[in-house]
Amino acid sequence: MFWSIRAARRMVLAGAIIAGGAALAMTLIVPAATAPAATSAPARSVAARIPLCTAADLGVWVALDQGGAAAGTLYYPLEFTDLSHQACTLYGFPGLSAIGGNGQQLGSPASWDHSVAARTVRLAPGGTAYALLEYSDVVTGNCPGTSKGTAAELRVYPPGRTRADYSFWDLATCSARGLSAFLRVRAIAPGIGVRGDQG
Repeated sequence: MFWSIRAARRMVLAGAIIAGGAALAMTLIVPAATAPAATSAPARSVAARIPLCTAADLGVWVALDQGGAAAGTLYYPLEFTDLSHQACTLYGFPGLSAIGGNGQQLGSPASWDHSVAARTVRLAPGGTAYALLEYSDVVTGNCPGTSKGTAAELRVYPPGRTRADYSFWDLATCSARGLSAFLRVRAIAPGIGVRGDQG
């Protein structure tokens, strides 16, 4: 009985494919004047179907060698590379926290710097985008010794996702009340972040 049901399903599927092929063939026979409208809609729908990047799609790291500094703030590109075999998109701000060697969060999650407008960034397989990470060494430098620590890594959530990636990070942190906000991050931008991008 199992095989007969399975065979019946295959026959129904085959019939649907044949019917769909016939319908497709009929839609292709249109007057030349209407052809542009018929081709533009599928192009938009294909773009709309590109999924949001997940933590499993991405490799994430801090480009420490591309860091810069200004007015008590250190700037580092936080890089996102698509390691999957399909394109995906990123839009907006990543979630970001410093994590200690014991897995506990140190200080507050990164706040969002809105000085650069968010935009959709499409990553092809192997492509890279970045978000500028801002770290206040003034805040951590004024931290009381009992509340000061050193992070082991950053926990990074791609925009719109609840599973995280992790990146090596060994700078000082602060968990004291009023001094725990030492991280900020900008919206994800296309390309590889390099020194001088802090604007």
